[in-house]
Amino acid sequence: MTIKDVRQVILNILADIAPDEDISSIDDNTKLRDQIDLDSMDFLDIVMELRKRFNIEVPEKDYEHLATLAGCVSYLTPLLKDRQLAS
Repeated sequence: MTIKDVRQVILNILADIAPDEDISSIDDNTKLRDQIDLDSMDFLDIVMELRKRFNIEVPEKDYEHLATLAGCVSYLTPLLKDRQLAS
């Protein structure tokens, strides 16, 4: 997957978890929780979706890397580089 693909995957997961939020205006460098209404359970849902869709385990110590969209992309791109985007 490319960086663009990884970013879109994250946006798709956010849209599934917070369907009433406008994810089209998310700033990549601002904390997601400051932009959309995500609570701790929503955040765990994001982590669980990554596991379900891509068989990726995100250790709790790495959760801080997922605070922003840019952080998610930076953290996940190396893990997903050899994956195909589901069609």
